[in-house]
Amino acid sequence: VQLQASGGGLVQPGGSLRLSCAASGLSLEYRVVGWFRQAPGKEREGLAYISSTDGPIYYSDSVKGRFTISRDNTKNTVYLQMNSLTVTDTAVYYCATTHIVGSDFVDLGQYTYWGQGTLVTVSS
Repeated sequence: VQLQASGGGLVQPGGSLRLSCAASGLSLEYRVVGWFRQAPGKEREGLAYISSTDGPIYYSDSVKGRFTISRDNTKNTVYLQMNSLTVTDTAVYYCATTHIVGSDFVDLGQYTYWGQGTLVTVSS
């Protein structure tokens, strides 16, 4: 099982990036998938989660209105569209999913599979 997070890079403040989380060895369909980030010296932060069967179920206050999580089950991929980026969005971004299928009630400790992280740097 592997989650491959990609799409990070250097972007100017106000810019946009789209992160992708592609899975191999398991189907993301019917599983909750989350995007997280960790900035240097800070704790990991949960940003957005997408339902096992429907659309987004949570956005943190720090990204609400700017980030959009979505999924394409035909590509076994979940995306994070990030707009209006600021320097405070600089971090390593991770995607993760759970071994639990068909439920949206997933504790943080039940995110079993994690991507390797992709670095997003917002700087002028």
